[in-house]
Amino acid sequence: MDASLPTSCTERDSGLPVSPVRIVGFDPGLNITGYGVIECLGARVKLVEAGCIRSRGDGLAERLLTIHRGVAEVLETFRPAAMAIEQLFVHGRFPKTAILMGHARGVICLAAGQNGLVVHDYLPNRVKSMLTGSGHAKKPQMQAAVQRELGLAKPPSPADAADALAVALADYHLRLRPLRSAVPGNMRARP
Repeated sequence: MDASLPTSCTERDSGLPVSPVRIVGFDPGLNITGYGVIECLGARVKLVEAGCIRSRGDGLAERLLTIHRGVAEVLETFRPAAMAIEQLFVHGRFPKTAILMGHARGVICLAAGQNGLVVHDYLPNRVKSMLTGSGHAKKPQMQAAVQRELGLAKPPSPADAADALAVALADYHLRLRPLRSAVPGNMRARP
């Protein structure tokens, strides 16, 4: 059984979710932080909510406090069982961007720790590759992939919210879904 799943959400013998498991994904940003909440039960995954937290304030400390409060509100409202977040990608030409993103990511992880949540990290190109088949997929491709995965009538918008949903979906596919195939009979009804 995956130790990061609460036992109240798992079948004792198989480790499979028997009640809905909520996962929140975050796409950290200093100006805009996307969030996406999905609910998983077996092979079914549905959208609960997605949106953005926009930082406000003149200085870095104020902006980070706004992000932290927004994340804490999302966690309090939706009570996820786990959090998924993108790992930092450091481009050699923009090291300052990575440092600033690290601050935003830090307050998101702090909020997770304050709520007793396990944080699962995924590289951006791993998330893209898992959903689209290309580790270099562009924003419209990611939005279309999230739309397909969640059976939405139109692509999720803005792109920050779609990216957060993609991270949550990656957590489902890479961490929870493998539990299904590990059980004999693959959850088929028993005679």
